[in-house]
Amino acid sequence: MDKKVEELQKRLALALEGGGPQRIARQHAQKKLTARERIRYLLDEGSFEELGALVTHRTTDFGMESQQFYGDGVVTGYGTIAGRLVYVYAQDFTVFGGSLSETHAEKICKVMDLAVKAGAPILGLNDSGGARIQEGVRSLGGYADIFFRNVQASGVVPQLSAIMGPCAGGAVYSPAMTDFILMVEQTSYMFVTGPNVVRTVTNEEVTSEELGGAGTHASKSGVAHRTAPNDVACLEDLRRLLSYLPQNNREKAPELPFIPGEEWREELGEIVPDNPNKPYDMLQVIEGIIDRESFFEIHADYAENIITGFARLGGKSIGIVANQPLFLAGVLDSNSSRKAARFTRFCDCFNIPLLVLVDVPGFLPGTDQEWSGIIMHGAKLLYALSEATVPRITVITRKAYGGAYDVMNSKHIGADLNFAWPGAEIAVMGSKGASEIIFRKEISEAEDPQQELAKKEAEYAEKFANPYRAARRGFIDEVILPRETRRKLIKGFASLEHKEVVSPRRKHGNIPL
Repeated sequence: MDKKVEELQKRLALALEGGGPQRIARQHAQKKLTARERIRYLLDEGSFEELGALVTHRTTDFGMESQQFYGDGVVTGYGTIAGRLVYVYAQDFTVFGGSLSETHAEKICKVMDLAVKAGAPILGLNDSGGARIQEGVRSLGGYADIFFRNVQASGVVPQLSAIMGPCAGGAVYSPAMTDFILMVEQTSYMFVTGPNVVRTVTNEEVTSEELGGAGTHASKSGVAHRTAPNDVACLEDLRRLLSYLPQNNREKAPELPFIPGEEWREELGEIVPDNPNKPYDMLQVIEGIIDRESFFEIHADYAENIITGFARLGGKSIGIVANQPLFLAGVLDSNSSRKAARFTRFCDCFNIPLLVLVDVPGFLPGTDQEWSGIIMHGAKLLYALSEATVPRITVITRKAYGGAYDVMNSKHIGADLNFAWPGAEIAVMGSKGASEIIFRKEISEAEDPQQELAKKEAEYAEKFANPYRAARRGFIDEVILPRETRRKLIKGFASLEHKEVVSPRRKHGNIPL
């Protein structure tokens, strides 16, 4: 028996070595942790239980039978984060560059299947050179097996991806189908075709960082939801993100202890300027409403004219969608509509209530927007909010003009509670533009057209540039003081905690993709 135990310990020790000391040293030299170090840092101490440590590949072509490494380039298993069960896989770049083989894929599929059965989040730490070319179609089939499971798990359990090294070719599509993607600056990248292929096909000279680095995907493509300066910071972000999410679609996100108090926030009354054309930072409004220092922004560097992120209100997790007047006056465009729609659908999948803060002058005009499909992209946000059955509350802080008023969680598309601050302007358009259309004849015939325009503008503003007409119609439930917004929201969400919606029977809707 001692010999058998010794044999087991020997094999497990080899599995722990990965690709060996030299390759581990090379990984460290690139300022990257190894797969096992990442798991050790991510999970609660001593909680990791590994599965498939002794798996090896089955390939005999190209001399591969003489190159066997236990684990086959990926570490898989389960453990806990803050005491909550999670399933995790971490690709090991020290073994065949983390390339995906048939058995490598089978290990990942196994933990994904277990996660769905157990109702627990799936965390993928990606660091791979792509498909293992020595295996041909078998490795491609392995990718497809993973993709299929990503789709089956979507909306069932949270799926989080951290890109902590290369992720190229077919490897990018699994993270793309997960709920959130985090990337490490300078050491991670994602692209379908690398710089060499781009150079050959298009004659473009581009580096890996420019083509698919963390900064590129966080600000230009929107593929990455957050970036971090190093592996440790990325793993910390993963842990914090998970704290706002439930285990699965049948549960609610964990609550933090909450002691009532400080519900009146006087600073909220000082943020929005009297001049309707002057910008302000909606992040200050968010901070004035939520539990202190609880905001976790998603897509901070992409489509900055809209804000999305998680926060806590009275200890409970909420999702926030808010126009940002500091960028493009908070206008809706193609990118901001898609960004907000995707975030809305995630929150609705996982029972996270939605708070929508509105200061929107309309949709961005121009040929670029029309030709890029703003009609369809704007419809995505409209569809996502109309479809959402979680508790939904809207606060109009200043402008709500035109079709953008409808889209931004209006009462007409199913919002539960709609509040407005006293300075809110709810109308088809701004006073100046409306006056130029409605009173065109009077203005053109006046002795002083500019003076007449100013007079008519003031007349229109008095009638329409306020929240009271909408309140009279019941489109606004209550006009509230800014300082009482937090208290109203805490009570409002509490009243909606057991909200139920019976949707029409259907296989699924057809969102305008």
